[in-house]
Amino acid sequence: MQKSSFWKAGHTPTLFASFFYFDLSFMVWVILGPLAVQIAADIHLSAAQKGMMVATPLLAGALLRIVMGVLVDHLKPKKAGIIGQVIVIAGLCWAWAGDLSTFHSLLAFGVILGMAGASFSVALPLASRWYPPEHQGMALGIAGAGNSGTAISALFGPTLALHYGWQNVFGLCLVPLGIAFVVYLIFAKDAPSSPPAKSLPEYLHVLKDKDAWWFMFFYSVTFGGFSGLASSLTIYFNGQYGISPITAGYLTAACVFAGSMVRPFGGRLADRIGGIKALSIMYVIAAVCLFIASIGLPSAFSAACVFVLAMLALGAGNGSVFQLVPQRFRKEIGVMTGLSAWPVVSAASISLPVSAIPNN
Repeated sequence: MQKSSFWKAGHTPTLFASFFYFDLSFMVWVILGPLAVQIAADIHLSAAQKGMMVATPLLAGALLRIVMGVLVDHLKPKKAGIIGQVIVIAGLCWAWAGDLSTFHSLLAFGVILGMAGASFSVALPLASRWYPPEHQGMALGIAGAGNSGTAISALFGPTLALHYGWQNVFGLCLVPLGIAFVVYLIFAKDAPSSPPAKSLPEYLHVLKDKDAWWFMFFYSVTFGGFSGLASSLTIYFNGQYGISPITAGYLTAACVFAGSMVRPFGGRLADRIGGIKALSIMYVIAAVCLFIASIGLPSAFSAACVFVLAMLALGAGNGSVFQLVPQRFRKEIGVMTGLSAWPVVSAASISLPVSAIPNN
């Protein structure tokens, strides 16, 4: 059977609306990480509290992804995405206008930000269902490149906080999120071939398949490593090397941008040589780089170079995993993207100790 051109095979407006929604949702999902140094100094958080504040959105996102995965199959992806975006926008309005002067209020806000992390369970099925199996890697690579939103928060968050105050950054986030919401409403469309909704026992049935557990494990390494480092590298560079939050944010943005932009390459590579082979290559590269970083490097710049290489491998691995999932679980893609929540728990386990490094 002759394969169709990628750009003719699916629905391009939906693909890029999914990317835009995913990108800006991830921007706010990890926003507490780039702002953590300034927040901690302002309201006198301990190192442990700072780490917990950064990890809370990741942990909340882990649970909410499962919820959103179920909603995707029952309400269809577009409607589930609308619900998620409204909750995040309302939460940012509260954080901007309300009182975030206590540790507990920041934790409550972190739970709301978890809904932004759950956008993963919406954006990927929304895009995936439009494309045939031979184009899944490329489609999910493009939609999943919304990981780059974490680079946006690291790049601009500390600078905006310096000029306008960290709490006003949440208000400024409402502008791009509002634009993304309008774009989503206009251009995103549900695929006509969406599978019928399932009962809760049917969702849990997928866990009886050992392949589901393998995919969750594979993704725990790639996405768990990526999102955990994206949330905590600003704190790491500031605490370990004593550089300013703004410079630390720039270095973090470089690392995260590298990992997010290479995700389509990972999907494309998996389409060509197979997902398992592509994953194996990326795991080896990431492991070597992280081992080098663990022994301690003499400067922030050298550490950033090593982390860039590690994030490149992890980002490409993200694309490779989700080239495999739709081919094995095409009818359960909604619940499988929800079950990928468990890697976010591993991301929190990374961000907690890294974020808890005391400031110099």
